[in-house]
Amino acid sequence: MSPIVVTEERGIVTLALDSPDTRNALSAALVTGLADALAGAGEDPAVRAVVLTHTGTTFSAGADLKAPPSPYAFVDLLRQVVELPKPVVGHVAAGGRARAGGLGLLGACDVVVAGEGADFALTEVRIGVAPAVISLTLLPRLDPRAAARYYLTGERFGVPEARAMGLVTAGEEELPAILDGLRAGSPQGLRESKRLVTARVLAAFERDAEELVQRSATLFASAEAREGMTAFLERRDPAWRL
Repeated sequence: MSPIVVTEERGIVTLALDSPDTRNALSAALVTGLADALAGAGEDPAVRAVVLTHTGTTFSAGADLKAPPSPYAFVDLLRQVVELPKPVVGHVAAGGRARAGGLGLLGACDVVVAGEGADFALTEVRIGVAPAVISLTLLPRLDPRAAARYYLTGERFGVPEARAMGLVTAGEEELPAILDGLRAGSPQGLRESKRLVTARVLAAFERDAEELVQRSATLFASAEAREGMTAFLERRDPAWRL
């Protein structure tokens, strides 16, 4: 069964991450399935825009520690979202959660809406690694002071903070109006406008992707990361916790 549910309505394709048992963790299978679904949407002339959403209570919990994708495959997925010739709207439902790599996926989207009570966290620091690869999509978009706080503390933050820092564009209630706006745009106009607003993000890929993949691989192979991931899976505090 595919980990992605695909539906279509009036030129808008919705791709729902559908592995609720793992909180839509970014496994190799989910990353491959999403890449395939995005490719299909990008090539379909009847599709005006894509909504990226989720089933269950979590948009994505970040990397699947038991069945992770290749870091290169995840970088390719992030770049595919940014380069897709159709706008991509990320959607975190009311009360939903997004963690770690899930925020990188939202950062790759052109517009992000979130429902009341949704919350977010960059939790990498708490398992001994860093938000390295996802910095490609996050740092060009986020307020630097807010990025520093949440990169370093791993704290949870809500929709108001996410909007203020540049992660979230609008509330969930604005999604219908946003989609109607996209339906009113011409395919060429949408494609070329997207190229303008994603230029800085793509520049980060060209400049930093290889270095960040290598840094991520080094961190995940470290003794601290092994302790952090083991502690997480065993539901205990890591050895460094004060």
